[in-house]
Amino acid sequence: MVIKKLRENKQWSQEQLATLSGLSIRTIQRIESGNRASLESLKALAAVFETDTETLQKEIIVIDKKTEEWKAQPWWFRLNMVGIQNRKSLIFAEKICVALGLGFWIAGFFSKGFLIGASPLFFSAYIAAWTVRKGDRDKIW
Repeated sequence: MVIKKLRENKQWSQEQLATLSGLSIRTIQRIESGNRASLESLKALAAVFETDTETLQKEIIVIDKKTEEWKAQPWWFRLNMVGIQNRKSLIFAEKICVALGLGFWIAGFFSKGFLIGASPLFFSAYIAAWTVRKGDRDKIW
């Protein structure tokens, strides 16, 4: 559902939305996490967002790269070749690259060939960390 996106566009907290709509914070959390909303809840939220209930029931399934929303994303976000587009996955990729880089670096003490593989892994971890921090600053997540 698009409720979280609408709420964030208005820069409201879940508590503020709950107060404005007359719903509980827990109900807002459940709806935003993907649980079905009752018709009464949808009507209350539609009134707050000044829209209809059908709009609130839309789900975003795929990002169409031809849309204005996609074009509005920063160039470095669109350049992502591996398709990772959320903070949690990038942090996971960063940790994997660091762990593998350390493994290759340690193995380099025994066979110098492993040292060649450590540098690209550390560089990949750096790029992942930079992307996470840049995403935080640009408030993409």
